[in-house]
Amino acid sequence: MLADSSFDIVSKIDRQEVDNALNQTVKEIGHRFDFKGTGASIAWSGQDNIEIKANSEERASAALDVFKEKVIKRGLSLKILDAGEPKLSGKEYRMLVSLKEGIDQEHAKKISKLIRDEGPKGVKAQIQGEELRVSSKKKDDLQEVISLLKGKDLDIALQFVNYR
Repeated sequence: MLADSSFDIVSKIDRQEVDNALNQTVKEIGHRFDFKGTGASIAWSGQDNIEIKANSEERASAALDVFKEKVIKRGLSLKILDAGEPKLSGKEYRMLVSLKEGIDQEHAKKISKLIRDEGPKGVKAQIQGEELRVSSKKKDDLQEVISLLKGKDLDIALQFVNYR
C-alpha cells in the first residue's frame, strides 16, 4: 500500500529579511533629499511592530512606501505587513506597521473549504495549530492544490513546506 504524500501550508516571516529591508530603508531615508529635515525615521517597536515617524502625514506614508519597496526587493510578500494610519502624536506623525505571521482559524477554515470545494477529489486538509497539512495518495493532486492556492488572492502570505 502506498503511503499518502503531503505538504504543509504555513505563513511564516523571514525576520532577517525584514530586518535587512528595514536597515536599507533607514539608509535610504537618511540619504534622500526629499526626507531631509522632515524628522522621518523607521525602527523596530517591539518584536512584531515597526514604527514610522515623520513631521507630516505625507512623509510618513512616503517612508512606508520606501519600506514596502525594500520588502518586495527582498522577496517577501506585502501581505505580511499590516500598516495603520498615520496618527498625530505631539508634533510628529506616527504610523505603526505590524507583521502578520501564522494562519488564524478563520483563514485556515477558508483555505480548507477552498481545497474541498475546488481541489481534486481525495485530497484532505487538516488544520494543525497555525498551519494546514494537505495530504493525498497522488502527488499530482498536491501539485494541483498548490497551483489552485497560488492562483487565489488570499489576504495572507502562504508558503508550502515539508513536501513529501
